[in-house]
Amino acid sequence: MLVAAAVCPCPPLLVPEVAAGAAPELDAARAACRDALGVLAAARPGRLVVVGPVDGAGLEPYPQGTPGSFRGFGVDLDVRLGPGEGADAERPLPYALAVAAWLLERTGWSDAPVEGLGVGDELAPARCVRTGRDVAERAERVALLVMGDASACRTLKAPGYLDERAAPFDAEVARALGTADPAALAALDTQLAHELKVSGRAPWQVLAGAAEGAGLGGSLLYEDAPYGVGYLVAAWS
Repeated sequence: MLVAAAVCPCPPLLVPEVAAGAAPELDAARAACRDALGVLAAARPGRLVVVGPVDGAGLEPYPQGTPGSFRGFGVDLDVRLGPGEGADAERPLPYALAVAAWLLERTGWSDAPVEGLGVGDELAPARCVRTGRDVAERAERVALLVMGDASACRTLKAPGYLDERAAPFDAEVARALGTADPAALAALDTQLAHELKVSGRAPWQVLAGAAEGAGLGGSLLYEDAPYGVGYLVAAWS
């Protein structure tokens, strides 16, 4: 059963070594992520599942200890998803889960076993919701760390340029995350999310499935769009 969830953005710029001179611009987001992970720890879960976006329409499991790296961004920094050696070192963590691993290391997570799940950005909403239900049944007390960004079309300089639909879309997601509204997340428009370059759609819909019937409350800890990309942090407990 799901007992808590943290929702965080997943840009590699969240890692100060990657952001370099621009690192202070996301200090508030980092602080909010730390607070959200504190909510997870306080819930004392028996298992933590980290969910993040990957390319495609499938599901990719990553066992505890799977390595990740930010060397592709010119930074000599390696991470692991929780303690231990990964069983599948040939398939390193995708960037979203590597950012999650960095957050967990930064907060000293050692409260429960950790596993990762990459969710394809083309995965249908119904499959995402079913996956969330299955994840919630993996232990008596399950927590989720859900990684994903909102729209990338909030300004003229955004990766997807300016789209007038982006701000209203992000506002609805922020409302749903801040009020722990699984139904609203499950109902997000897949095509619109794709057009707005939203990486969090599928992971949020996994959260929606996991949270069904859990009776959790939500709190929105951070909402901003630096670089024209919507970043949201929320905690459910």
